[in-house]
Amino acid sequence: MSETNAQEGGLQADQWGERMPRTVGFVDAVAVLVGLTIGSGIFRVPAAVAAQLHSPGSVILCWVLGGVIALCGALTVAELAGAVPRSGGIFTWLLEAFGPLPAFLFGWTELAVIRAASLGATSTIFAEYLGYFVPLSAMQVRYVAATVLVIIGATNYVGVRRAAIVTSIATAAKYAAVMALGLLAFTAPTGGASHFTPAWDGGVQLSLLGTALISVMWTYDGWADLSFMGGEVKDPQRTLPLALIVGTACVILVYLVVNIGFMYVLTLPEMGGSKLIATAERIPLLGGIGARVVSVVVLVSTFSALTATMMTGPRIFFAMAERGLFFRAVARVSPRFHSPSVAIWLATGLGVLYVLQNNFAQLANKFVLGIWPFYALSVAGVFVLRRKRPDMPRPYRVWGYPVVPILFLIASLGMVANALWTDPSGTGVTLAIIVVGVPLFYLWKRATRS
Repeated sequence: MSETNAQEGGLQADQWGERMPRTVGFVDAVAVLVGLTIGSGIFRVPAAVAAQLHSPGSVILCWVLGGVIALCGALTVAELAGAVPRSGGIFTWLLEAFGPLPAFLFGWTELAVIRAASLGATSTIFAEYLGYFVPLSAMQVRYVAATVLVIIGATNYVGVRRAAIVTSIATAAKYAAVMALGLLAFTAPTGGASHFTPAWDGGVQLSLLGTALISVMWTYDGWADLSFMGGEVKDPQRTLPLALIVGTACVILVYLVVNIGFMYVLTLPEMGGSKLIATAERIPLLGGIGARVVSVVVLVSTFSALTATMMTGPRIFFAMAERGLFFRAVARVSPRFHSPSVAIWLATGLGVLYVLQNNFAQLANKFVLGIWPFYALSVAGVFVLRRKRPDMPRPYRVWGYPVVPILFLIASLGMVANALWTDPSGTGVTLAIIVVGVPLFYLWKRATRS
């Protein structure tokens, strides 16, 4: 990195080459991870999983497997986060382990699909549930979603510290509310342990389980995104690995409590055809306000997810520009607020564009699988960097190496293969978008050489 680039915005680069101040502590880092991960999916996916699988044992197994996969991933990438605590996270690790092409493809996929679709889908759900209190037409839902994105983008622009405070408060409220819903479900008079029997009806169908697991992993997605803001975390070699592991464990706990609670209230066929609101209405303590309570919880949850996503996602584009794989202007750091200003407004603009042009289903379908090939590559990067750079300082080493990363790789490749088998057209489009980045990479290299 050039001296001019390092000093842009009046900040000297630190020992890792980062120009933005490290102001995010452990609690805020955990809040970002939990806020990112617990978004809208947990309010929709349990019913879909119950409809796909036909026994309580299979449903619980699916959620446990999802948690184990996410935890294996977090335990693995924590080594990379401690060793290379740079902005961009996965982008930077791919660059270190495999070179510029895979790193560029990740950045391209985030730019073209993942980040904007994530922001668009979550803000759309926020607006839909706001419509429970203020009637909104379909077009007004899109306008509200776009407005929320602009407000959250502005909050992040004025500094990561302010955004972290907002995220921490919203995430704490969300976590408490979602956990309370799961626990209160056990007070429902219509509930009973009989809903869990027979635990296994007809055995486990691996293809169905794999298909349902894709939806479950969407709800767990976000476990690695904290790494994107690795350049702004205090004491990163200790904080990042610990926050990745603790935050993922917190998500697993609340998801299992919520799903088991819902299954206690409803039989599996009822759960498969019901929204979360139907469960809340059977909780005596909530009386007749169950629908309102759930709507407020969803609003808080999606708002928290949006603020956390805006804190992390733009750092990928910033890191790409810093490393010469994107327009240099995107690496600008605001001299007043010390935030990656251009990258934040780029992510905001893309989110607004997507939300005005797509409905929720379209956004979610574009988002679900696009990230998983890069998760797998990142985990594989642990093996590569241990061989290429054995002397690299590693404050944390993967617990259970090499079994833990291998389990994650097998699960990731299995999910992508199952998606190609069961939904070849939808999965093929996502993978095709990634492949389009290959000629773009070489065109970029040629343009920057001239």
